[in-house]
Amino acid sequence: MKPLGDLKIIWQLVAPVRGTSHAERLETFYANQADRYDNFRKRLLPGRRSLFEMLPVETDAVLVDMGGGTAANLEHLGVRLRRARRVYVVDLCPSLLAVARRRLERHNWTNVTLHRGDVLGFVPTEGMADIVTFSYSLTMIPEWFAALEQAFRILRPGGVLGVVDFYVSRKHAPPNRVRHSWATRTFWPPWFAHDNVFLSPDHLPYLCRRFQPEHVSEGQAKLPYLPGLRVPYYLFLGRKPADPVSAA
Repeated sequence: MKPLGDLKIIWQLVAPVRGTSHAERLETFYANQADRYDNFRKRLLPGRRSLFEMLPVETDAVLVDMGGGTAANLEHLGVRLRRARRVYVVDLCPSLLAVARRRLERHNWTNVTLHRGDVLGFVPTEGMADIVTFSYSLTMIPEWFAALEQAFRILRPGGVLGVVDFYVSRKHAPPNRVRHSWATRTFWPPWFAHDNVFLSPDHLPYLCRRFQPEHVSEGQAKLPYLPGLRVPYYLFLGRKPADPVSAA
């Protein structure tokens, strides 16, 4: 059964993505794979569990998962989820949010709110958030820099930003960062761009400049059914400076 389900998802990955808006393109891409999304992505998206296990979720915290899709990320919080005052899952795709709604009912997560909308304009009801996350969603947001600025705005001073995503390094990476080969930097961006996933050499440098890094790691992920191929990814955990002017 799993190979058949995987085949359907792989077909969706190579099929044309249609739509005149970002929301329409997302729904076109995910509508026929939403129910199988989580099982396949467990083997494709590394670092999600690590990121959410690292999050310092304190009592009465407000957490916003930008582009949170099916809300599967929240399962990695374990009992810490119950500590939060409110957890928001923000996404544009109704098919993924339908899966998230069933997950909420199954777990009886009464402190989780699903919000269908653009992350660029999202503000929690509480006004500020203690934690904002992007788990393999930043590369799917056309105006990623605006998304990070919105995260910066809604984070309280000292609040935590967590990001995990695919990327490619700059040609001349800093000495303390991985420098990818020409082949890696050339091959992966157009491969992912077919599905409107845009790998960028600028995400990680921007994050390190805008926020105070607490953890940065880089690795390579295996791809299902493509032996020998590895795609780079990073995991970033940082804080909004207590004095926001210092990060301007």
